[in-house]
Amino acid sequence: MNTALATTTATTPVLRRATPLLHHCSLTTKSPVFRLNGVRFGSCVQTVSKKFLRISASSQSASAAVNVTAGAEIPKEMKAWVYSDYGGVDVLKLESNIAVPEIKEDQVLIKVVAAALNPVDAKRRQGKFKATDSPLPTVPGYDVAGVVVKVGSAVKDFKEGDEVYANVSEKALEGPKQFGSLAEYTAVEEKLLALKPKNIDFAQAAGLPLAIETADEGLVRTEFSAGKSILVLNGAGGVGSLVIQLAKQVYGASKVAATASTGKLELVRSLGADLAIDYTKENIEDLPDKYDVVFDAIGMCDKAVKVIKEGGKVVALTGAVTPPGFRFVVTSNGDVLKKLNPYIESGKVKPVVDPKGPFPFSHVADAFSYLETNHATGKVVVYPIP
Repeated sequence: MNTALATTTATTPVLRRATPLLHHCSLTTKSPVFRLNGVRFGSCVQTVSKKFLRISASSQSASAAVNVTAGAEIPKEMKAWVYSDYGGVDVLKLESNIAVPEIKEDQVLIKVVAAALNPVDAKRRQGKFKATDSPLPTVPGYDVAGVVVKVGSAVKDFKEGDEVYANVSEKALEGPKQFGSLAEYTAVEEKLLALKPKNIDFAQAAGLPLAIETADEGLVRTEFSAGKSILVLNGAGGVGSLVIQLAKQVYGASKVAATASTGKLELVRSLGADLAIDYTKENIEDLPDKYDVVFDAIGMCDKAVKVIKEGGKVVALTGAVTPPGFRFVVTSNGDVLKKLNPYIESGKVKPVVDPKGPFPFSHVADAFSYLETNHATGKVVVYPIP
């Protein structure tokens, strides 16, 4: 029998025996397509070049296929993915009788419609920051999009029925939530929430919070501003694809360059890169131009510091840090999402969902396995969540 996570109060976790469920299924084979803002592009990465030019801000109905009734009775138990030990994908178990979290006065309870995976989810599961992690067992997941079904007594700006999205853990590495988003319900502080942009669906929204907050905070920390140039390493990744767009559309970059593999060059161009660099053929150290900022989302800080202008800055999300490069850990903040919502709703900033997804809730283990190949394009999304 598997041990699952339950709770008797908002803060006191207890253990409950759970009935094992089949949780790992083989993936259904399907031709990959890119999804940008609800539009599907191409049958494979290598054949999408012309189709990328037809990105639009039109949207699917954000509430399509979502059956959540405000005021409906909330169950006592839910399905959730859980791990009780650190390790590989095999430690993940889908359990059916996890206690629905109780909310504190400053929290809302969200019926989860979609969630997304980030590299930090895998590193956390592997125990790479166990010294500062919350106690096991863990329901993983940072990114969520869903519907508010209950509000705490101190919540002012959200009500039952609101469609919202968030990064559910204020500090990614310091005591992240024991109850994450890979569950039917999750509790989230009001200050971390924003209303879901009206023009995108839940799957697209779920892929945004942690990545767009990371992209924005990195640009703020490098003091990026209008007229500056930036080089984005791994421009087709979850964070990199948003750095390109924010630098161009929000911060007024004079030039955006981005690295990607051969098959993804047209994608980074469609997102706003003025120069798309094929990292399989070109060495960034040999580039003729220098940049005010390099946003290293791949782990090449030693090379990144060689292509900045005098006084330039390098932010490194992973790998060893070479001075003057620096690293930061993102802080979840609903105000950042609210600030960026108009750019999303206008179509200037577009979510990118990996072509192999969304993965259904029963395939979360497969989604993690794919994420950990380090070949994902944009975000790995889990949808629908029953």
